[in-house]
Amino acid sequence: MLRIIDARTREPVDAAPARRGLTRVEVHAPGSDTTNLRVLLVGDLLVRTLELGGTPVWALLTGGHRQAELRADAATLGIRPFEDSPDVGAGLGESQFVHVTTEDGAAPDGVRIAVAPVEPGPPHPSDPAVLRLALISRHHGTPVRLEAAGLDDAHATLARWRAAVARWARQPSRPVPDDVRGRLRDAWDDDLDVPRVLDVLRQVETEPELADGARFETYAYADRLLGLDLTRDLGNPS
Repeated sequence: MLRIIDARTREPVDAAPARRGLTRVEVHAPGSDTTNLRVLLVGDLLVRTLELGGTPVWALLTGGHRQAELRADAATLGIRPFEDSPDVGAGLGESQFVHVTTEDGAAPDGVRIAVAPVEPGPPHPSDPAVLRLALISRHHGTPVRLEAAGLDDAHATLARWRAAVARWARQPSRPVPDDVRGRLRDAWDDDLDVPRVLDVLRQVETEPELADGARFETYAYADRLLGLDLTRDLGNPS
């Protein structure tokens, strides 16, 4: 079960304390800069993680005067749409309220995830998944400084993984090994530790005893959280 560090208390809490109970995720992003985009991206990761665990989610966005610009950038980055936040109380019988904000952002009472800022750098890369990978390569509580070297590394990693996934897909399918599935879940259930998820994929990439079909299924499974379109090159000639 996903446990997150509540930014108000610094204590771990269950993101969905009632099994199968509705969790309301509300993202507070009043601007349209890269920091606010990262806040919305963390909200997207939270929603994906909860849904992978079987928890129904109501995903909402409370924005400011540049919300349309933020939504457009979010769509480009593969962030799924969030509803406009209505001016209502808990409603619908949800059992949990999780707010996602900037570190200094205001939010109503409730469990809160605080997202560290992004220091802008070079222009955003032509492949939005490169920026997404660069932003999720650091824990959401750690500031990100976008630099050319980091974006180049994300681009190279993404290209290598997509090519490998397309190659592995030509081999007989094998299920995700139980221990690998457990390592992935342990990572993302631990305060959305996405960098550790990426570390597991690096291990799977070179683990000598794994069948290529199992590598393919592992990457496809993890991409349900990561949203990097790792299967994009399936069917392309090598």
